[in-house]
Amino acid sequence: MIGTRIRELRSERNLTVAQLATASGVPSALLSQVERNRDDPSLETLRKIAKALELPLFSLFQESDPALVAVIRADARVGVESPSEGITYTRVSPGRGLLEVLEGHLLPGGSSAGEPWSHPSEECVLVLRGRLVVEVSGITHELEAGDSCYFDSSLPHRYLNTGTEPTDFIIAATPPSY
Repeated sequence: MIGTRIRELRSERNLTVAQLATASGVPSALLSQVERNRDDPSLETLRKIAKALELPLFSLFQESDPALVAVIRADARVGVESPSEGITYTRVSPGRGLLEVLEGHLLPGGSSAGEPWSHPSEECVLVLRGRLVVEVSGITHELEAGDSCYFDSSLPHRYLNTGTEPTDFIIAATPPSY
């Protein structure tokens, strides 16, 4: 479970719960509940924890002992949902190495984040169904099914669905190498 993985990563770095809480801005009580798998963290909480641990977000879902070849079955994908923002991601790749592949589903009026944010990597998004607005450094790029957009993720960015139908898309990203 994700809480167990966060505890492993924190322990590997010789951090206490209080130290990780301070570094991430996540209250230590919440962090403790997450690590004991008693609370499901929001996407924003996971982003803060991953940033404090200097890891790509989806590495929090990575198994401790990765195999050389990974087959990810559709019914076994790891997902993160943020209901307040109307977006769901599932990891299509194993969550290790130099490439991360995610499938996203964005409801009408939804966004990937309340405000644009940045992280050290590169991304390419491919729209499978619907329309997607990709906002990068304050400039919007409107994509339709079949369109793609590539950008440096260190620039503030987010995804928006300004339409009336759900949007499905694939993101390929190079996770940061720390």
